[in-house]
Amino acid sequence: MDMIKQTKMEPLTPSVKQKKKFNIADLIIHLILISLTVCTIFPFYNVLLMSFSNSVAISKQVVYLIPTTFDISAYSYIFNEPRFLKAFLVTLFVTVVGTSVNLIVTLTGSYALSRGSFPGRKIVMSGIIFTMFFNGGLIPFYLTMKNLHLINNLLVMVLPVAVNTFYLIICISFFRTLPAGLEESAKIDGANDIQILYKIVLPISMPMVATITLFYAVDRWNEWWHGVLFMTDINLLPLQALLRELLTNYQQVLSSISTNIIVQNTGLHPEMLKMAVLVVSVLPIVCLYPFIQKYFAKGVMIGSIKG
Repeated sequence: MDMIKQTKMEPLTPSVKQKKKFNIADLIIHLILISLTVCTIFPFYNVLLMSFSNSVAISKQVVYLIPTTFDISAYSYIFNEPRFLKAFLVTLFVTVVGTSVNLIVTLTGSYALSRGSFPGRKIVMSGIIFTMFFNGGLIPFYLTMKNLHLINNLLVMVLPVAVNTFYLIICISFFRTLPAGLEESAKIDGANDIQILYKIVLPISMPMVATITLFYAVDRWNEWWHGVLFMTDINLLPLQALLRELLTNYQQVLSSISTNIIVQNTGLHPEMLKMAVLVVSVLPIVCLYPFIQKYFAKGVMIGSIKG
């Protein structure tokens, strides 16, 4: 019996894991990484802290590591703006619809251009790359949008930026790395190009799709230039353009009246408003990161390594 027990126990001994020794080099590396993390997070923490600070603390240029005040004057100034809700809905529309249009155009176009059988592929690619270095200029661009009746139209913040050339090239590079056998076997089973793209190619390309979605969503959420350029109706301004207008108007008031008088009457310091605008504009899009973080880590390296 003892021999049987010994025989049964022998295969288990190699699987016992040995504890890794923690040496000085590991300690130094951990300290360096922790220091870099703190240096990266602290500016964001400081911005959030200043947005909830008060005018007295900011006037004294005091920076607290631990919050000692809680003042929502800056956020009240922003949220009490009558056009805030409309601007938020405009930006939400541009983000959702614009990102959807971006993905449809980019994914379908890049898949077609990644196939060697596409006729005139080199000519089309040359034209696309040409747009990365040259454009028609601001005045022809404005006249074109005017002739297309896109002035004071929300689609002016969607259609002119329907595709980003750099993102398109990234998708083309990724699709070229996929095995040709997938497409061939699907065509043998009777699938057409659209079915191959949406039922076979895209499901196995989720890291790339999630990464491009994040990039486009950030671009559309931060859209303000086309709103300022083509929107004469103030009720159609996107959120970023409205926040910029609020901050600019407040600074113009400060330039005509003493800053101390304004701060004493309203309790709102210009730096508080700047930080609150930054938080309001950044926080919603930051909430997307946890949902696609697992894809983003994989997809960000697309096209950098071949093998």
